[in-house]
Amino acid sequence: MTSRASRQASVHLVVLGLVLAACAGAPTEPGTPIPPQDAGLVEAGEDLYLANCASCHGSDLRGTGLGPSLLSIVYEPNHHPDGAFLAAVVRGSPAHHWNFGPMEPVPGLTPEDVAAIVAFVREHQRLDGYEPYPP
Repeated sequence: MTSRASRQASVHLVVLGLVLAACAGAPTEPGTPIPPQDAGLVEAGEDLYLANCASCHGSDLRGTGLGPSLLSIVYEPNHHPDGAFLAAVVRGSPAHHWNFGPMEPVPGLTPEDVAAIVAFVREHQRLDGYEPYPP
């Protein structure tokens, strides 16, 4: 298997794992659509988020002039599942939903790093709720 094919297979396995974990996760609290996230992952994800995502998506996840709020209802798990975050980090993302332009890939993050960032984002979505779309 080529290095590229091996990397793609690894990414697909991690995405599948994230999807299965989301489906088999802890029961949600009454009235919230997202289960509580693993505290260790959330803590690690906060540092990674602040270092790699906050410049565009805001230190409070509410967006900046460079990128949208990750608390928007657009990013709820049924519309943008956890694997969509990994795909955006690995491959980038074309402009859609917003007029910020395309998101470039984020180099240097492992699938495990992205899983921690997603846990941080999901925990804030769970606690803070969603903002309406369009803003």
